Amino acid sequence: MTSLQDVFGLSGRVALVTGSSRGIGAAIARGLAGAGASVIVHGQSEASTLETRVAIEREGGRALELSADLGVRGAGRRLVEAAEELAGRLDVLVVNASAQVNADLAHLTEEDLDLQLSVNLRSTVEMLQACLPRMAARGWGRVVNIGSINQLRPKAVVTAYAATKAAQHNIVQSQARDYARHGVLLNTLAPGLVDTDRNAGRKQADPDGWEAYVRELNWMGRAGDPSEMVGAAIFLASGACSFMTGETVVLSGGY
Repeated sequence: MTSLQDVFGLSGRVALVTGSSRGIGAAIARGLAGAGASVIVHGQSEASTLETRVAIEREGGRALELSADLGVRGAGRRLVEAAEELAGRLDVLVVNASAQVNADLAHLTEEDLDLQLSVNLRSTVEMLQACLPRMAARGWGRVVNIGSINQLRPKAVVTAYAATKAAQHNIVQSQARDYARHGVLLNTLAPGLVDTDRNAGRKQADPDGWEAYVRELNWMGRAGDPSEMVGAAIFLASGACSFMTGETVVLSGGY
């Protein structure tokens, strides 16, 4: 009889979750650890990863940590290489770290565009270049790309961010086709509005406006919680998605 652990369990697997010092990334890192994976927590600095690593260990999980600024050329490749060296291999890559600058096209600066292209696109390409051949050689791998509802339904205020997220999934699809026969599966999890520190400023500046906006945003009339992204992430990182690749799972509260 097949057990839930057989289907969704990650015992013996090693996962790197980028941008896991807070928000969605931290929740996913803790969830993967709870499913049995040894998790490599990543943040821009060593200090930023401490809270997530301690939380995982307190919950009985195994955690390592690496730091890197993914806006720097070559950092994505070096991060994957460091993860392979630290843990011996990398089975699951969760591409969660991202840069989002709210600006419509008319007010988008070169600096803001460069940042989003560097973190959201270039580092993704670098990480995939480094990890996919290694996963293929071992005959098993999962890439879980954290996209956005904006890749499907872009808003003008996040023009560049939405475009990079759409491009990111396009890359995932192309590589999913190339690596499917090697047991390496790539999919995207696309959240809608999730209540993280990324939205804290707007929420604090205009609590009533925030509540009104959220009520009308989706069919559930609320923002998601980071913990609500964990189940889908475990599914996409595990054997449960063995017949699925190049797809998008949308968690938006109905949109």
